[in-house]
Amino acid sequence: MSTGLESRAPRIRGAAAAGPKAGLLVSLLAGLLLAFSMPPWGWWPLAFVAFALFSRRLAEPSSRRRSRHGALFALGWFLPSVFWMLDFTLPGYLIVLGLWAGFWALAAMACPPDRRRWPALVGVAVLAEFLRWSWPFGGQPLATVAMTQVASPLGPTVRLLGPLLLTALVVTVGVGLDALRERSPRVGAGALAGVLAVVLLAGVAPDGRPTGTLDVALVQGGGPQRTRAADTDQREVFDRHLAASAGVDAPVDLVLWPENVINVEGPVEDRQEGRELSALARELDAPLVVGAVEGDGDGFHNAALVIDADGRFTDRFEKVRRVPFGEYVPFRSLLSTFAGDALPDRDAIVGEGPATVDTDVGRLGVVISWEVFFANRARDAISHGGEVLLNPTNGSSYWLTIVQTQQIASSRLRAMETGRWVLQTAPTGLSAVITPDGEVIDRTAVSERAVIQATIETRTGLTLYTRWGDGPMLLIALALVLGAHLLHRRRQTA
Repeated sequence: MSTGLESRAPRIRGAAAAGPKAGLLVSLLAGLLLAFSMPPWGWWPLAFVAFALFSRRLAEPSSRRRSRHGALFALGWFLPSVFWMLDFTLPGYLIVLGLWAGFWALAAMACPPDRRRWPALVGVAVLAEFLRWSWPFGGQPLATVAMTQVASPLGPTVRLLGPLLLTALVVTVGVGLDALRERSPRVGAGALAGVLAVVLLAGVAPDGRPTGTLDVALVQGGGPQRTRAADTDQREVFDRHLAASAGVDAPVDLVLWPENVINVEGPVEDRQEGRELSALARELDAPLVVGAVEGDGDGFHNAALVIDADGRFTDRFEKVRRVPFGEYVPFRSLLSTFAGDALPDRDAIVGEGPATVDTDVGRLGVVISWEVFFANRARDAISHGGEVLLNPTNGSSYWLTIVQTQQIASSRLRAMETGRWVLQTAPTGLSAVITPDGEVIDRTAVSERAVIQATIETRTGLTLYTRWGDGPMLLIALALVLGAHLLHRRRQTA
């Protein structure tokens, strides 16, 4: 009986016989198409074409050749999409490219060369992305497959099983197209029909429910892009945000400032900046949530501070997920021998407790800057009662707008995953207000001084992803890979 997955040796040999060099160039091209499907370019249909082309190259019978295809696919993907790293460190850029290319070389090797590669590719893509988001140094979820679909009809599926499900759906569309090209209409149509069914299911899945409204103001002080703390007068940054706050059209219920626009030794509330913030809160008659760096001996705290409408400091959340080599240095004692003064002189102190703050207007979830790239940080915030998700961030040190646009994409994913409004604010942009459906209803430009004001909803209730996390998708991915190999072996021994 035909299963639609039989190996057709002449056809596979024909695919491989197109020429090894030409085939490798196709894998590189597929990676480039995937890169340009994500922010800042955002041509999301290219992601499907990318995986269709890549799937075709995995028909190579040699595992070594498949690994080369995987490595070149990853290089095409990441060379442009994390190009901004060159402005920070050429060695770091090359190390990241080599590491991620290695992940995808292993993923390609794990795919059987016959038609069982189709389910295997879906599974290994999920596992490779999860590995990259988790290791080393806590992971680097940059330029992810899920980011490519924030504006597509697939985007809302993240409320079901998160960004790993969205990754699987993108790859499934790609292998479905490859199956149709290989004249396996049942497999191709089945893959595309399965994706459509998941999209329809997401439309009726739990998504949270409104409990009230808030009038909010997001303050962006402006200033030049591509500036860093070591080269910047911190008081100047603070003054820009004080001046910008004069543009808040009161009354408002909540005012949000960006990450680390205050940089002092010791607690902010004991400094002149703290007294000025208290006065601003009383003047606006609204709670403020402001980002501050507080020096503490050999370390520092990166925190979101709450100041109530009476000017009192009432709560704080300290950043848990730190940026490696930016906010802390792994293997500092070893690296200091070679890097010396090029390393940050002290490490951020890891925060503790749930990712929420309590304010006059309710409990708010907080993910500070880098944390918004990690879906589990937003899950922590919302599962502990966050009614809105705040993302105070600082993108002023980055070259180009690749990081900033990818961060907006990540905020859109977190909004859809959690069923919450997301408020992102940055000193020099990009700041934005994002609905639970992932729609950006207002966004600033880079370097401008601006105040965004909007009426948003507080919301309660949990999506399926907020309840279950990544576990179900990891099990599904493992099952797809193992099942593909079992079928492949059975076919070989038949």
